[in-house]
Amino acid sequence: MNLEEKFQSKVDQEIKIEPKDWMPDAYRKTLIRQISQHAHSEIVGMLPEGNWITRAPSLRRKVGLIAKVQDEAGHGLYLYAAAETLGVERNTLFEQLHDGSAKYSSIFNYPTLSWADIGSIGWLVDGAAIMNQVPLCRCSFGPYARAMVRVCKEESFHQRQGFEILLALSKGTEAQKAMLQESVNRWWWPSMMMFGPSDADSPHTARSMKWKIKRFTNDELRQKFVDVCYEQAKVLNVTLPDPDIKWNEERGHFDYGEINWDEFWDVVKGNGPCNKQRIATRVKAHEEGAWVREAAMAYAEKQEQRKNKVA
Repeated sequence: MNLEEKFQSKVDQEIKIEPKDWMPDAYRKTLIRQISQHAHSEIVGMLPEGNWITRAPSLRRKVGLIAKVQDEAGHGLYLYAAAETLGVERNTLFEQLHDGSAKYSSIFNYPTLSWADIGSIGWLVDGAAIMNQVPLCRCSFGPYARAMVRVCKEESFHQRQGFEILLALSKGTEAQKAMLQESVNRWWWPSMMMFGPSDADSPHTARSMKWKIKRFTNDELRQKFVDVCYEQAKVLNVTLPDPDIKWNEERGHFDYGEINWDEFWDVVKGNGPCNKQRIATRVKAHEEGAWVREAAMAYAEKQEQRKNKVA
């Protein structure tokens, strides 16, 4: 049995692959791409929500939103740390994000135009993220799987937080109800796109399934999302903006309409409503935070020097 066969045997037996274990180069590259894109998505995902911290409608909402944005920063750090165990430098990952050679979830290139959007992000965007991420807790790569356990617990809370915001709006004035519906209309289809292209058009799905990086296909996860959201929308008294959604007794699932994949690929290629703004904001924050990183490094070096003197 050669190294690749031994590797696949471990994966098939549900034995976690650890950083020092032998792994195919393609497996390592796939993980670096996926984990770094996930980390970038958490970091860039702070921006559309951070935009509303100063405008939250109450102190309670402000505190909750600050906590959520802080959680997203922590998720990014866990994931960058997991990627580093594969031999890639964090600065390299930052450079790839800033120069556009690395991607992040296309959903974060849409604007947050109303307070209801913060609720829609929690309900729909974080709801889609949970569908994607819970299976990653069983990912074959140990550091990624372990990082995802905490991430998923916090994302679950974020989803409930968003749903609660929308539930309050659904019981409010006619203007608040209209704001809720308008927000769901804008966020529904981009949230459906979060699962990635249909299985027939996804170049990575088959191999990631074989290596047990992924446990479900894009279309399987998207179907679960639709089935759950349809019932939750009833509680919110909102209409999902898809006239083709209907229960299919034979399949035991809801059918849904055609996704505009041209829009998806256009946003992925950098032509979404906020692509340039998001990257520019992220680069600016990184550059302006250089002094903090330098001060931290200088402090760490000084502490190490003191420790050596005592020894």
